[in-house]
Amino acid sequence: MLIENKSIAIVGGGPGGLMLARLLQLKGATVKVYERDYNKNARLIGSPLDMHEASGLAALRKADLLNEFKKNFHPGADKKVITNERAEIFFSDHESKPHENFGSEYFRPEIDRAPLRNMLLESLQPKTIEWDSHFISMEKQNEGWLLHFKNGSSAYADIVIAADGANSKIRPYITNIKPFYSGIIMLEININDAAKTTPHIYALLNGGKAMAFGNSKCMLGGQKSNGDIGFYASFKADENRAVNKSLDYTDKTQMLEWFKTTYSGWSSIWYELFENAVTPFIPRPVYCAPLNQSWQALANLTMLGDAVHVMPPFAGEGANMAMLDALELSECLTDDKYNTLEEAISFYEINMRKRAAVAAHESLENGELMHSEKALTTMLEFFSSH
Repeated sequence: MLIENKSIAIVGGGPGGLMLARLLQLKGATVKVYERDYNKNARLIGSPLDMHEASGLAALRKADLLNEFKKNFHPGADKKVITNERAEIFFSDHESKPHENFGSEYFRPEIDRAPLRNMLLESLQPKTIEWDSHFISMEKQNEGWLLHFKNGSSAYADIVIAADGANSKIRPYITNIKPFYSGIIMLEININDAAKTTPHIYALLNGGKAMAFGNSKCMLGGQKSNGDIGFYASFKADENRAVNKSLDYTDKTQMLEWFKTTYSGWSSIWYELFENAVTPFIPRPVYCAPLNQSWQALANLTMLGDAVHVMPPFAGEGANMAMLDALELSECLTDDKYNTLEEAISFYEINMRKRAAVAAHESLENGELMHSEKALTTMLEFFSSH
């Protein structure tokens, strides 16, 4: 095995990084995961993740974690309603969609980020994770790399894998190609104890998720298993105005006034999200890696997930692609058919870039459709046909 007697450092403890660590350990590899969070109890914000049959669920099966996933996923959270800007429901699959349908390509079970991370963490060998390890730099040493972290520590690894997200600090060691702005920004809104704090939106979600379209803008949200909800106000904006520096994102009153102005004509039902949100609101400009990116493979360094192919979230592919990256990379690194590590990594990267480009193209197209004047009609036609 090419990685026999080699130390592997995975920088980043998201779904992709942890899945890779699990799969490599099952093959007997020596792995450390360096994660910037202080400990496993760090709060994970953001909407639930939906797992897809051919990617996220395929990786979970290979990692022998599907049964554990079934204990932790949120039945019914994949059910949805589609509304207009006045929260009038035009589509609902709550009555027709089964709670569980594993094996179907159309079943996309949802899981909160924290249970997914905990499940993956518990599958790893003790002392696999080095917490409070915020990567800052590395340099070549012998046949590998010496990594340096913000806490003052350093560590050597024969092979380094970047799983450190869209703002990866390791990506520049591989390529100078940068993601481009998609033209869309999402404002993240988190709500605690939604049944009490935002009862109208809670009732609209009905345990699942909602997609609202109007005036070329969206409101997208989902129910979490702990009673919280996550929402995104999604709209087009020029890059230099994507993050409005005149706004105080900790001021709920100011943010509500912003919504009333920016989402002119939208119903007051949405106001309770802004009146009861956990501050700060988080502006997230949406970026995408170039679909034709390419570079020369290295023998001791590669990347997965958002670090390599960040894409808009409008096809639900981000976490799934990262977990599929982990599956395919683990197989390349442990397959005896490759003569060198560079050959194994090159094969992984070429195939990964091709399929990620397809997913990113779909995500970009969906983003355009969802923020068009005919978004409601288009999305109703799409989901009705599925």
